[in-house]
Amino acid sequence: LSSHRAARAGLGLVPEGRRCFAPLTVHENLIAAARPGRWDFAAVCDLFPRLGERRDQLAGSLSGGEQQMLAIGRALMTNPTLLMLDEATEGLAPVVRQEIWAAVARLKRDSGLALLVVDKSLAELRHVADRAVILERGRTVWSGKMAAVDNAIADQYLGV
Repeated sequence: LSSHRAARAGLGLVPEGRRCFAPLTVHENLIAAARPGRWDFAAVCDLFPRLGERRDQLAGSLSGGEQQMLAIGRALMTNPTLLMLDEATEGLAPVVRQEIWAAVARLKRDSGLALLVVDKSLAELRHVADRAVILERGRTVWSGKMAAVDNAIADQYLGV
């Protein structure tokens, strides 16, 4: 599915690996993806204040965490009904990971937006997920409420 078809279908995708348009400013990156709806530049900057502070800065000069915030903001600017996050905090500093996970928790709590989050960090997922599906080699090996993911399941499938 091409990115423009995904956006038209109401899907906002934040793929693994902080993708942004490096030669464009933060503002230009965000408005390039904009579709009418609740999510606009001000709403994204409310979720990620750093982006507002860096409005006129080139995306390529942002830190890795700021680039990931920008990628999430750009996906939100498509005004999706489902936001998909693939390894949204991989390789980021712990303080930035916390900031992004707090924003994801806020999205879950306040936005009414459906979220599909792919991540290896069970500890962080516990704060944002209602349900979990554990895949092994592309097959579902466990599915249920997040609260039911106990230590035995985590040890067996996640190695934690």
